[in-house]
Amino acid sequence: MCTNGSLTCGALLTMESLTLSPSNIYPAFLFGTLTYVIILFCNLLVLMTIAMNRKLHKPMFILLFNLPISDMMGATAFFPQLVLSILSQSRSISYPACYVQALLIHLYGSGNLLILTAMAYDRYIAICFPLRYNSIMTQNNLVRIITFIWLIDFSLILLLLGLVTRFKVCRTNIVDVYCNNPSLVKLVCEDTSVNNYYGLFVTAFMLGGSLTVIVYTYIQILRTCVMTKQSDARRKALQTCGTHLVVFLILQVNSAFSVISHRFESVSPYMRRVLGVSILVFPPFLDPLIYGLKTKELRQSMMVFFKRNV
Repeated sequence: MCTNGSLTCGALLTMESLTLSPSNIYPAFLFGTLTYVIILFCNLLVLMTIAMNRKLHKPMFILLFNLPISDMMGATAFFPQLVLSILSQSRSISYPACYVQALLIHLYGSGNLLILTAMAYDRYIAICFPLRYNSIMTQNNLVRIITFIWLIDFSLILLLLGLVTRFKVCRTNIVDVYCNNPSLVKLVCEDTSVNNYYGLFVTAFMLGGSLTVIVYTYIQILRTCVMTKQSDARRKALQTCGTHLVVFLILQVNSAFSVISHRFESVSPYMRRVLGVSILVFPPFLDPLIYGLKTKELRQSMMVFFKRNV
């Protein structure tokens, strides 16, 4: 990662200050730790419930199974380092640790978009082609979809972060609360045009591609719901898709703003950091609650699993 003539790999980088007063250090530490523990507990509960209940081994829940994995990866990349820096009152981080954090955070962000897109496709098939659902969402096709999600995710992000390793690092200030690709690129004093162009491509592919699929599938779902004469089925479909759409839009809007804002000096750094942190806090916290509480079958299975084991 670090080459001769640049900062050594052992050199420390400094992330943006949290501006906490001495009286707020321990409350912030406890709040951050408690949030991380709740995120892990809720997501692990969803994982274990789906894994141990054969009734939930359906395409919708198997796709959902990937979401807690991605959420815990993002939360683990962010919270332990955050609470440690709060307790030690130090915003220093080594370059390798910063690089790994950026890698995991980008894998989490793009992974969530792809998983939510696949879940929207599953709902589209289930609502618009119910009689063909079992023949389309077969086990083999489901494996292909999940493999495609993680293969695309790892391929794009590994190349994105791999391009940064070509350069000598000449600065030590990370302009965000956590490490990410834009902040790592800003440590470089050389021409980073290739990084910028590829970064725009990844952003357009992830955000634009997922948004296109979501818009198309939801238009078709809405059209089917309007045409159906069964009010109960229409209400259930709209409720399921409505919560899914809220989760997707929160991640989509915040991700777009956080990435694109780095390219405009006029954008408030404070606003960029707030929205950037929200990407790592709200989806991992809300996803298991939304899908666990809103999905009746999963909610009932979680209650049974919790009573039996806890």
